[in-house]
Amino acid sequence: MSKSVREKLIQALASGKFVSGQDIADELSVSRAAISKQVTVLQQMGLDIFKVRGKGYQLAKPLVLLDKVSISDALEQLSATNSVEVHTLIDSTNDYLLRKLPNQVEPGQACIAEFQSQGRGRRGRQWISPFGSHLYLSYYRYLADGMSSAMGLSLLTALAISDAINALYNVQVQLKWPNDVYLDGVKLAGILIDLEGQASGACHSVIGIGLNLNMPEQAANDIDQPWTDLQRHLSQSAESQIDRNQLAVAIIVALNQRLAQQESQGIETMLADWHQQDLFLNQPVRLITGDKEQQGICRGVNAQGALLFEQNGQVKPVHGGEVSLRGNNFES
Repeated sequence: MSKSVREKLIQALASGKFVSGQDIADELSVSRAAISKQVTVLQQMGLDIFKVRGKGYQLAKPLVLLDKVSISDALEQLSATNSVEVHTLIDSTNDYLLRKLPNQVEPGQACIAEFQSQGRGRRGRQWISPFGSHLYLSYYRYLADGMSSAMGLSLLTALAISDAINALYNVQVQLKWPNDVYLDGVKLAGILIDLEGQASGACHSVIGIGLNLNMPEQAANDIDQPWTDLQRHLSQSAESQIDRNQLAVAIIVALNQRLAQQESQGIETMLADWHQQDLFLNQPVRLITGDKEQQGICRGVNAQGALLFEQNGQVKPVHGGEVSLRGNNFES
């Protein structure tokens, strides 16, 4: 019941008009106190809601919610056949698709959510997911050739995010191996690839994307590393406000295109695009694995999606996993 109350409140508040707590309580046959409690929960989720006596509750500014119909229609107009699910509240978009394996999901299926209660990043980190502020999107990919064909998935996903942002907003991002998108040297988006299956046989992959769009102040206080969001790099005109439905469509289509390119031509045909945007190309870097740290120079990536790491004049490939790459002037 509490979830349905929250979803009803969100739908009512999205217009930016005042909403009577008593009217909502009567409609849902719950107490006025129950409505007040759920408003507090929504505030904790990142919604800026205030109360005026005699008027009710109101969002500080209207909220354009994700809309499955508009996303699906736009994809169809672009001849993209992806099925899309849109959730108001979810634990994790990646976990949701993983739970549907193997028979309840189809290639290219996407899951998008307004809010994640258990969003995940790499190395067990939490992905802070305030309501309606960012884009949380997962995409299913069947790997007929097994886990070996997953090499480079995070690279082509980063390129797809770059393609979409550049096409819509004429903003050029930077890419950081193995799974981050940066803007002006600060983290903008993260990618999480989940694989399920046997190494020697066909397997399943879920590509997760968390893209910062308009970070609420409260959520920013919970993030333990430097970050940025896309909105602050755009002008403040109405034309430059981010349409999350449009952006979701652009990313899905860009993923379709990059995955098709990988299948027909190989990841090596994307290396020039990657190196053009590589945040650390030919720069001194720190390679961190657990408690171990190595100093070297980033020489880009190879066709297997591995980092080319130079030490003492020798270049060796380093594959992903529990490995982090940092510039010498980066704290975390």
